[in-house]
Amino acid sequence: MTSNMRKSAVALATVAVAFLAACQAGSSSGNGTASPGTADASLAVGLTAEPASLDFTKNDGAAIPQALLYNVNETLVKVDQSGRVVPALAKSWDVSSDRTTYTFHLVQGAKFSDGKPFTADDAKFSIERVKSDWTISLKSAMDTVDTVSVTNPTTLVVKLRHPSNDWLYRMTTRIGAMFSRTGVGNLATKPIGTGPYLFSKWVRGDSITLTRNDRYWGHEPYFKTIALKYFKDPTAENNALLSGTIDVNGAVQSPDSLGQFENNPKYQVIEGTTNGEVVLSFNNGSGPLKNRKLRQAVKYGIDHKALLDTCWAGKGKLIGGMVPPTDPWYEDLTGLYPHDPAKARQLLKESGEAGRTLRLRLPTLPYATACGQVVKSQLDQLGFKVKIDQLEFPAAWLSTVFTNADYDMSIVAHVEPRDMPAVFGDPKYYTRYGKPALRTLLQKADEGTPDQQVTYMKQAARMLAEDAAADWLFVLPNLIVADKDVTGLPKNAISESFDLTQLGRR
Repeated sequence: MTSNMRKSAVALATVAVAFLAACQAGSSSGNGTASPGTADASLAVGLTAEPASLDFTKNDGAAIPQALLYNVNETLVKVDQSGRVVPALAKSWDVSSDRTTYTFHLVQGAKFSDGKPFTADDAKFSIERVKSDWTISLKSAMDTVDTVSVTNPTTLVVKLRHPSNDWLYRMTTRIGAMFSRTGVGNLATKPIGTGPYLFSKWVRGDSITLTRNDRYWGHEPYFKTIALKYFKDPTAENNALLSGTIDVNGAVQSPDSLGQFENNPKYQVIEGTTNGEVVLSFNNGSGPLKNRKLRQAVKYGIDHKALLDTCWAGKGKLIGGMVPPTDPWYEDLTGLYPHDPAKARQLLKESGEAGRTLRLRLPTLPYATACGQVVKSQLDQLGFKVKIDQLEFPAAWLSTVFTNADYDMSIVAHVEPRDMPAVFGDPKYYTRYGKPALRTLLQKADEGTPDQQVTYMKQAARMLAEDAAADWLFVLPNLIVADKDVTGLPKNAISESFDLTQLGRR
C-alpha cells in the first residue's frame, strides 16, 4: 500500500482516549466562544499522542488536527457540540436545488498569520490543493468536487460531480482547512492559518505552545497562551494534574485512576462519549480470518461486557457495529453475536482452522494493550490459539499492520468521524474488505436524499456486522479531569479538533 492509500481513520487512533471535541463555553460571549481573559491568562492541557509533524496534508495522525484544526487552521464550516454543521470562515452558504452546487459567502477581514488577507482565491487554492498535493488518502473525500470558481473576493462556488450528503460534513474536517497561497512551504514546522491562535513553540517530546492571535477576525479566545503537554505514561499525567503542572487531563489513559479525582472538590470529572470505535480488526483478505466461520467464531467467543469491565473499567458503550450512537444512522447491533461459547467452539471446528495460531498484533496504546490481553484470555479458554505481538505505535504498527496488512487480528480505535466508508469501503485498506455490495450501499447513501442516507448507512452497518467483517468491542468514552474552575470542556467528543476557543475560567 502506498502512502497515498493511508486513511487517517486509523492513524487518528494516536489520540487514544483523549480525542476532544468542539464544545460549548462556560464563560461565553454572544456567539458561544469564551470571552478574553486577562492579558497573561494561560492553560496547560495534558494529552496522549504528540504529532510527528504539523503537516496534516502529508502525515496521518489525529494529534495534528487535534492541536491545529479550528485553532490555527480554520475551515469554511465546522461542527458544533451537537454535530451540526455551522458557519466558520463561510458566514453562510446556499445549495442548488439539484444539490450539486454550493455557494459560500465568506467573512470579511480575516487574515492569515503571515499577514496576507484570506479571500475566495485562497479557498479555491485550498480545495484544489487537496486533490493535487495532499498525500493522505483522506483526500479522496474531495474527489466528488468537479470545479471551484471565484465570483468575487468573498464568494466561492463549488460544483460537485454528483449530489453528496457527505461532502459538506467532510469540509468540517482537516480536508476543509484553509491555507494561504503563499504559506504552504513549511507546514511541517510552521503552520500558517487564519485561526484565533498562532503556533508559537514546539519542544519535541514535551509540548506545543499556541498563542492568542491578537489580530484575529472573530471573537478572541479567553486564554493568551495554551500549552499542549504530551504524556506517554498515565501516572505521570495524573501526577501532573495533582501537582498543578497541567490544568486539564484531556487524556485519561486509565479509567481506574478516576477515583482519586471524583470525590476531590478541586477537580471536575467529565464522562461522555466519542465517535471512536475500538475495533478488533480482522484481516479479511488473507490468512485464517479470510474464513467467515472463523470470524464468526471469534465474535461469539468474546464476552464484550466482561471485556469492557475488565480492560476499561466499564467505561464506554457496547455497539456491535461500525456506527457510534452520535451518528444519525446508529443502530444497536450487539444482539447479532451474543456471547455463546458453545457456538464459538462449533464454528471454530467447522471452519477447519482449529489449531492455527492467530497473530493478534497490538499497537502500544493503553486500551489496545489492556483489551488485547482480555481477548486472548477469552479465546484461549475456548480452544483458539492466539499469539500477541506488541508493535511500537505509530511507526511499527503503521508499517506492519496498517500498510502491509501483515496480521490476523489487531485492536485500534477508529476515531475519525463517520469513518465506516474509509475503514471498510476500500479493498486496499488494512482491513482488506471493500466488497462491491457494501460499496454500492455506501454510494447510494451518499448520493440519495438525507432520509435515504440514513436507510442505506444502516443497511451497510448491518451488512458488515452480519458478515463479521470485524468485532466492535466498544465506543471509547470521553473522559476528562480538570481543575474545577475550567469552563467549556466538552461532554462528548465528536470532531477532529480540540477547540481551544471554547475554554475559559470562572
